[in-house]
Amino acid sequence: MITKHSCRPLLALLLMTTASVGVLAQNVYRIVGPDGKVSFSDRPPAEASATAQPARPGATTAPAASALTSLPFELRQVVARYPVTLYTGADCAPCASARSLLTSRGVPFTERTVSTNEDIAALQRLSGSSSLPFGTIGSQQLAGFSDTEWTQYLNAAGYPQQSQLPANYQAPAPTPLVVVTRAAPAAAKAAPAQASDAVRREAPPAPVNSGPTPGNPAGIRF
Repeated sequence: MITKHSCRPLLALLLMTTASVGVLAQNVYRIVGPDGKVSFSDRPPAEASATAQPARPGATTAPAASALTSLPFELRQVVARYPVTLYTGADCAPCASARSLLTSRGVPFTERTVSTNEDIAALQRLSGSSSLPFGTIGSQQLAGFSDTEWTQYLNAAGYPQQSQLPANYQAPAPTPLVVVTRAAPAAAKAAPAQASDAVRREAPPAPVNSGPTPGNPAGIRF
C-alpha cells in the first residue's frame, strides 16, 4: 500500500494520463490596475512593472534554455516532453522529501513556492486542493508525496534512475507561484508650457542715477 505525506489534509487527487503533454507550471499574475482593480492572468500586462519581489529571483516555468542545452540529449528530450514542477511551502517536511528525491535522482525541475493567499488560491485552481507538496510531470498531477508513486511516474516518463546532470548544471531558483504586477497607468499628458517658460523676457536695465541732472536737480534716487 502506498502511503502519502502532505503538509495539509489531502482533499483531492487529480490523475491525468502521462501521455498527455502540457505545461501547468505557468506563472499566475495578480494585476493591480491604475484604478486599484485586481485581476488574475497567465500573462503579464504589456506595460507592467513588478511590484512584488520574489523571495529568490530566477526560474521561469521550466529550466532555462541555456541550462537545457548542457544536458545529455536523451535527458533533454525527456525534459522537453515531461517537464517537472514542484510546488512547496515553508516548514514542509514532505516538500523537502520530494525536493530531495528529484535532486538526488538528477531530475531537472522548476520549484514554485506557495506562501501568500494569492498563491494558495492559485494552487487550488490548479490542483483542486491546497495540499503540499504538489507536483506535475508533464500533465500528470501528483498530490502529496509518496517516494514509491513519484518514482513510478518518473520512470514512466523516461527519467534516468541515476543522475546524468553535468557537473556545471545549476538548478533554477524557486519563485512564487503568483507574480504580482501593477499595470502601468496611461501616460500623463504633458502640461502646457507656461508663457513665462516659453518666452523669457529680460527686464529692462534699471536707469543709472549719476547725480543731479537738468530734469532731477536734487539727484533723488528711487
